[in-house]
Amino acid sequence: MEIKALNIDESARQNAQAWLDGDYDEATKQAIREMAEQNPQELNESFYRHLEFGTGGLRGIMGVGTNRMNRYTVAMATQGLANYVSKAVGAEAGELRAAVSHDSRNHSREFAEITASVLAANGFKVYLFESMRPTPELSFAVRHFHCHTGVMLTASHNPKEYNGYKAYWSDGCQLTAPHDTAVIDEVLKIKAVSDVKMTGGEANIVSIGEEVDKVYLAQVEHNALNPELIRKHHDLKIVYTPLHGTGITLIPRMLKQLGFTNVNIVEAQAVPDGNFPTTPSPNPEERAAMSMAVELAKEIDADIVFASDPDADRVGVAVKRPDGEWMLLNGNQTMSVLFYYIVGQWQQKQLLTGNEYMVKTIVTSELPADIAIRAGVKIYDVLTGFKFIAGKIRELEGVETFIAGGEESYGYMIGDFVRDKDAVSACSMIAEIAAWAREQGKTFFDVLVDIYMRYGFYKEGLVSVVRKGKSGAEEIEQMMRDYRSNPPAAIDGDRVVCIKDYLRHESRDIESGRVETIDLPTSNVLQFFTASGNKITVRPSGTEPKIKYYFSVKGELCCKECFDQVNGELDAKIESIKRDMKLV
Repeated sequence: MEIKALNIDESARQNAQAWLDGDYDEATKQAIREMAEQNPQELNESFYRHLEFGTGGLRGIMGVGTNRMNRYTVAMATQGLANYVSKAVGAEAGELRAAVSHDSRNHSREFAEITASVLAANGFKVYLFESMRPTPELSFAVRHFHCHTGVMLTASHNPKEYNGYKAYWSDGCQLTAPHDTAVIDEVLKIKAVSDVKMTGGEANIVSIGEEVDKVYLAQVEHNALNPELIRKHHDLKIVYTPLHGTGITLIPRMLKQLGFTNVNIVEAQAVPDGNFPTTPSPNPEERAAMSMAVELAKEIDADIVFASDPDADRVGVAVKRPDGEWMLLNGNQTMSVLFYYIVGQWQQKQLLTGNEYMVKTIVTSELPADIAIRAGVKIYDVLTGFKFIAGKIRELEGVETFIAGGEESYGYMIGDFVRDKDAVSACSMIAEIAAWAREQGKTFFDVLVDIYMRYGFYKEGLVSVVRKGKSGAEEIEQMMRDYRSNPPAAIDGDRVVCIKDYLRHESRDIESGRVETIDLPTSNVLQFFTASGNKITVRPSGTEPKIKYYFSVKGELCCKECFDQVNGELDAKIESIKRDMKLV
């Protein structure tokens, strides 16, 4: 069959025709024929491009097509990865090694086994986890086994239709430049599935599991700053949900290993399930995903609630207010409490030497930076994505001491034994902070209020505008061009005094016209700073079909009783900014 429909894009037609003519299974070819005859638009969406690596690697909707996650796109991506690593590392490396893991999503195990098979067929010794494990443990395994690369099959917190492929370098960090684009270049050289080595390396695959779990959890346990307080407050009431994901394999076990004896798991969400049947989205950033855990917390009068996403790298937290109601923390709030506690304990234990540093992303609140700076700890800003945080660690390794890092999207890293965000470590530290707060007669919420009273009440907002498919991607690109060609002179009546353009590496002072160079990798991000100190950031997502708007405002909190009033005033300010930017 030759695809001839007039309403099919030429790039999609060529890609689909290559699959029809190539060595692909009959079910795949039949699906292509049906799309061409019955749903040309779906064929366009499925074949108009090849999946690309973004801030989170390869990610897309599962299905047939070059722009979909399936056994063939996974195999070809892996062949490209294998080709690049073999060339980049060179023969002097001796035996090539890789680690592979996966989450609980549909087809994740199948994709992991395909990945392992292709790598093994290309001469790699492959350490394949026997069953699902969290993303941070995969990062740890890459370093533990001195691997040259690693792959985690996951779409993180995306809806059930998605799956993904996170590729790692030898330091346990996700691929960064030049490796990320170079891998894609290698993938694009593969014109047919027949170019992929699929079999012949079965003897090179080693199954791993418990032995790695033990070593990794020992490192997490070593993060504890006050183990005696955990023992004293071991009965702290903790509610935890893995949202049908990999967190169930290690987080309850880690909490028990630390000494917590009253961990209450949301049983309905404890069973791994790629359909995520109890929540519309397995994203702990969303209220609906946390609702069952909060209900259980109300029933048992818990002290703290947390949830991990399907691959257990992100953490959502809920805390009890003085009026007994439960409040969901945003990522900036959780990160601020983590930084506050960790830095404070390092100070109290006289561990700071003046050579320590922490890292945050440019879209994250400035509150964690204030906390670090006042303690005499350096703070570095990096682009959005944990690979840039890990890249900063690589840059400063052996020169400065990394304490912790994080980003507003619910990801945190404590210590450098893992080079990606780590919900296992974060949940452990959050529980420890709750125990430390109880020792002082306080709650986790009280600690947050203490921070606001000391450093200022920072409040953030986020709007994500979804634009799906090829037309959506084009619309997002046009939106960014419009902001650059016609930037706002004022936002909500507040004069814009500085514009930072990370695509052009420029920071422009509007009044003086002075331009300074931004020394960060190129990224399609714009930031508008206003005269009153507000910060508005606009960036297309690197992993999802959306453009994101981040809002940051600040007020003063004079007393604990004023929390609701100031919180409301700051919320109103953010909503006013959204209306002015026509986002609501």
